[in-house]
Amino acid sequence: MALRHPLRPRCAAPRRPRPEAKARPRERANDRAVHEVVGMGRLPHRGGFARPADGDDARCTAALHRVGAGHLAQRGFLSLSGGEKQRVLIARALVQEPRLLVLVLVLVLDEPTNHLDIAHQLEVLALVREAGPTVLTALHDLNLAAGHCDLLYVIAAGRIVTSGAPAEVLRPALLAEVFGVRATPVRHPDTGAVQLLFGRLR
Repeated sequence: MALRHPLRPRCAAPRRPRPEAKARPRERANDRAVHEVVGMGRLPHRGGFARPADGDDARCTAALHRVGAGHLAQRGFLSLSGGEKQRVLIARALVQEPRLLVLVLVLVLDEPTNHLDIAHQLEVLALVREAGPTVLTALHDLNLAAGHCDLLYVIAAGRIVTSGAPAEVLRPALLAEVFGVRATPVRHPDTGAVQLLFGRLR
């Protein structure tokens, strides 16, 4: 069967550059080495734009090694994975040597590669607990919160539902109401900390 209107060859129109492609050179131009990013944590201890004080470089190097990121010192910050960036930012917070250390560690289960693996989660939380200052942290993993925090605040819909020690706060009825899960509290065999076994509500 012959075509009534034979197909004619068409010339493909040139594609416009993708916005992402244009942004990459600019991102590289604004990138900083990891050791510089950590060094920014020392700015509060300097006057204005003064040069780094004696010992600042050593503090930054030590902080990077403490979070397992010493090998990243010369890498560009923007080239790092999500988990690596998180460790670098924790190192920067540590070199500030504040009285109150505020960290936001959000663990998103559907994007695990953007955050720390379980070994580094445990290592970093133990690290900041031993660092000295008070630590205020937002955690979505209830077992990590129970195992490393002395005081918990449960927040839902922008308000504090309850607060207290982990054993007082992590009750099955409250967890069912706030998180929509069936939870069975158990004790960690080594530390005695409350840990939760989760199941679906029926």
